[in-house]
Amino acid sequence: MSELIKKRPKYLNLMEIRLPVAGFASILHRISGIGLFLLLPLLIWLLELSLRSPDSYQALQAVVANPFVKLILIGLLWAFLHHFCMGIRILLIDVHVGVEKAKARTSAQAVLAVSLVLTLILGVKLW
Repeated sequence: MSELIKKRPKYLNLMEIRLPVAGFASILHRISGIGLFLLLPLLIWLLELSLRSPDSYQALQAVVANPFVKLILIGLLWAFLHHFCMGIRILLIDVHVGVEKAKARTSAQAVLAVSLVLTLILGVKLW
């Protein structure tokens, strides 16, 4: 009976696991979704500041002028763009477009590249 039991590791060292690009993009998709969800109150507050009155709009401009807030907004911009692009990739995979290994790797690389390039372009405009 003891011969049938496999020897399994007692712990899993996550630093030794090498993820494929699609796995890395998938983890970033989850992280970006969590970030968007957790920072949603900040975005709603900023929207409320922009719509309440001209004085509150000036307060919004003062808040957004802070470099730390700009970095947070650029991070949120990346999270949105990555989540959006990866969501399109997942929808295409759901309809069996790009499920082959090579195409899946290429589409995951494209998601990472497109989201970073769009973040860079829009982040420069934001800054």
